[in-house]
Amino acid sequence: MNAQTPVAVLGGGSFGTVLANLMAEKGLPVRLWMRNAEAVAEVNATSHNTHYLPGITLAPSLQATTDLSEALAGVEVVFVAIPSSGFREVLRQAVPLLTPEQILVSTTKGIEAGTFCLMSQIIQQECPVARFGVLSGPNLAKEIAAKQLTATVIASTDETARERVQALLHTSYFRVYASSDTYGVELGGTLKNIYAIAAGLSAALGMGENTKSMLMTRSLAEMSRFAVSLGANPFTFLGLAGVGDLIVTCMSPLSRNYRVGFALGEGKTLQQAVDALGEVAEGVNTLRLVKEKAESMDIYMPLVSGLYEVVFNHAPVKEVARGMMLNTQSTDVEFVLPRQES
Repeated sequence: MNAQTPVAVLGGGSFGTVLANLMAEKGLPVRLWMRNAEAVAEVNATSHNTHYLPGITLAPSLQATTDLSEALAGVEVVFVAIPSSGFREVLRQAVPLLTPEQILVSTTKGIEAGTFCLMSQIIQQECPVARFGVLSGPNLAKEIAAKQLTATVIASTDETARERVQALLHTSYFRVYASSDTYGVELGGTLKNIYAIAAGLSAALGMGENTKSMLMTRSLAEMSRFAVSLGANPFTFLGLAGVGDLIVTCMSPLSRNYRVGFALGEGKTLQQAVDALGEVAEGVNTLRLVKEKAESMDIYMPLVSGLYEVVFNHAPVKEVARGMMLNTQSTDVEFVLPRQES
C-alpha cells in the first residue's frame, strides 16, 4: 500500500486523539472514530477536542466520525485506543468490517476484568487471522501534543507490521523503537499503572526522594517477578515499556493514575478521585485484578497487596507502610531469567 492509504484510530480520548493528530500533521489521511457525536462535530468543525486536549489545535485534515464502517473502509493500519472495559465490545463490532491484510495495533494499557486478558489476547481471540501489535512506552499524551521529545515501542512478531507502524508514527519529536516481545511490552505498560497510584499517594503525603527511589525500584522488581511468572521476558522491563514508562508515570502529575493516587493521599474517596479525573485510570482496575492473580499463583507482591488495602479497604497508609518495612528483607536485584518449560 502507498503512503496515502488511510489510517484509522478507534477511540478519541487523549492518546487516541494525539496519535491521530500526529499522523494527520504528517499529511496522512487519518480517520478518528469516536462514540460521542458532539465530540466528532467539534473536531470536524473547529479542529479541537476540548474535553481531552484543551488548548491543542488539531490538524485540519483530521476527520472524525461516529460511523465505524466509514472509519475502517480501505485503511491499512487500525490503532485501537479504547479503554480495557470496552475494548472487546468495539473490536467485535469492527471484526466484520476488517480484512486480513489490515494491521491492528493496541495502545491500551489495561487488563480485561473476568478473563485477565491483555488487549493483544483479545485481538487474537476475536480476530484470529489478524496481524497485530501493541504500542507502549512513556507517552504522556499532553507532552506529545506539545511536541516534547518522546519515544515509544511497537511490539509485534510481524516484522512488516513493526516497520509500517514505525514509518507511520516517526517524526522529529516522536521516535519509535521495535520489539518482538509483544506480551512483555504490553504487560509492562499495564503493570506500571498500579505503581503510579502508589507514587501519587506518597507524593501527597509528603514522602521524600529516598522514598520515591525505593518505591520505583521495588516496583520494578515486583513487576518483573510477576511478569516472569506469567512467561514474559524480564529484560523487556529494562526498556522504554518497563522502567521508562514506570519512571514517567510515577513522577508526573500529568499521569492519570498518579493523579488518582494523589487525590487519595489528600483524603478523597476512590470515587471522588476517579470522578475528579474525568478520564479512565486503568490502574484502579488493574490493581484489583493483579492482586487476585498474584494470590492465585502465590506470587509475592507486597506493594500490590499494601496498595490494595489502602485503595479498597481504607487502610491507614502509615500502618501499611510500616508493615511493609517489617517484611523479610530479600535480595536487591531480582531479574531472574524466564522459567523454562519442562
